[in-house]
Amino acid sequence: MRSDGRLYDAAMIVRRVLPNGLRVVVDKVPDVRSVAVGVWVDVGSRHENDGVFGVSHFLEHLLFKGTEKWQANDIARELDAVGGEFNAFTAKDLTGFYVRVLDDALPLGLEVLSEITQRPAFRADEVESERHVVLEEINMYDDMPDDMVHDLFASSMFGSHPLGRPVIGTRESITEMERAAVADYFSRQYTADKFVIAAAGNLDPDLFCEEVAARWTLASNPAEKPAMPVPLAPGSTVQIKEKTVEQVHVVVGVPGICRDDKRRHALSILNHVVGGGMSSRLFQEVREKRGLVYAVFSYQNLYQDAGYWAAYAGTMPDRVPETLTILAEQLDLLRHGITELEFDNAKSHIRGGLALSSEDTGSRMSRIGRSELSLGEVLTLDELVGRVDAVTLEEVNELAEELGSAERVVALLGPESAVSEDLTAPFFS
Repeated sequence: MRSDGRLYDAAMIVRRVLPNGLRVVVDKVPDVRSVAVGVWVDVGSRHENDGVFGVSHFLEHLLFKGTEKWQANDIARELDAVGGEFNAFTAKDLTGFYVRVLDDALPLGLEVLSEITQRPAFRADEVESERHVVLEEINMYDDMPDDMVHDLFASSMFGSHPLGRPVIGTRESITEMERAAVADYFSRQYTADKFVIAAAGNLDPDLFCEEVAARWTLASNPAEKPAMPVPLAPGSTVQIKEKTVEQVHVVVGVPGICRDDKRRHALSILNHVVGGGMSSRLFQEVREKRGLVYAVFSYQNLYQDAGYWAAYAGTMPDRVPETLTILAEQLDLLRHGITELEFDNAKSHIRGGLALSSEDTGSRMSRIGRSELSLGEVLTLDELVGRVDAVTLEEVNELAEELGSAERVVALLGPESAVSEDLTAPFFS
């Protein structure tokens, strides 16, 4: 923290829009040796149609397999040689690629990122080898019921809409996906108007923007069709999947708010009170007092035109009825709001988390990149803290009453003998 009590120096943040529509955001952190650079692309699984289900994630894998200039092992060897970190991820509404290197290795990091996001080779043999890697990832996913239940819940919330499908795709869709379909998806979706290049660390913002302008020469494609609108009502109220596992996994939630809703800071406060930490209501009631679970928490997913808030718990089959009853009671309690003490503690927690994130260049880069891509703005940490501080207890309680009274959606995953629709009755009584 600065001597004047602020977390941030607003003058350190630079935002530029290049002539081709590509956006650049830079957070200068002069007292570190590292630089984190991320390429944020406004493309995810929600942009897929039925013919290329899972292509966004498959494409993310393939961009690591090399370019016209770089072989995959060359990329790994060069970044390893300078102690760099290199990774990527695919979400339902975006894809991200990032490197973190020492400041003197920044040119190498930019070279790698610019090459893989503009000139992937899509060599036929590498497409086939990576197809098998993704299929193995799907096999691994099938062995992770505590992940699978969240996709089951999303399928209930959004029905057949792409937001209701797993990012990873299915064995059938990945097996049948042709190289030409992946290359076509890349050429249509990876355009300058969908890119944000974000950086945080010890770098000169003006020189960085010049480097980005010289390296990323993509054109824009404003004619590309927008993502499919989200249905107004949940696809189904209850979704059950039978699977031979030890625990029963449950997610219960309600339709929420969009990512640009001004109440998103109130939701962050509410979420922390209900299930965001060890002092939360869910953790204390379900785990600490009754010992029913190991993992229990709440979370929020906010998209451009939809969102939801949900809670998760995993428990043994004989403890399912009691666990679901308590979860239902906690949802009912939302209608009565939260206390002033809970409100103040949640705000303090959020402030502390923001302060800690300011000490890591990767976190700083991720925050400004995601904010620019999703909201079209970049706030300093002090501005963000100011917005959190401006939230009132009344605003949180109004949102709590709204969510507590909303139509509920439940997903259950577990052994055949331990899951049935009858168990979900407490949520609808």
